Amino acid sequence: MFTFLLPPRVSAGPGWPAVRTPWRRLVVHTDTLVAVRQYDGAFPHLILRDPYGHRLELDPGPSRASPFLWHELDTGVRRSLEYGTLRHGTNVLDRLGHRIDDENVRAVLRASGLS
Repeated sequence: MFTFLLPPRVSAGPGWPAVRTPWRRLVVHTDTLVAVRQYDGAFPHLILRDPYGHRLELDPGPSRASPFLWHELDTGVRRSLEYGTLRHGTNVLDRLGHRIDDENVRAVLRASGLS
């Protein structure tokens, strides 16, 4: 019940997204991710893991709504791929990226009156 009253706050910076709950702040290093998982259902979320043992559950909704947050996450994932640390979940982020791009294109077309 408290989850609905005090939702987690998501922030991001170069190489890290963070989720602040009423009890703690969780951070993961996106430039060295080792795994990404997506869970669908009533409460869809992403789980990001880095090699330092940090784990972060992230609602993909704010990622789609915030271009800055998506950019930081995408940049970190690209670095993880470049460094060779990301072993599981690259397809998850590809699908999410395509979904975000499609939503942005539809929003631009609606705003311009072309759809």
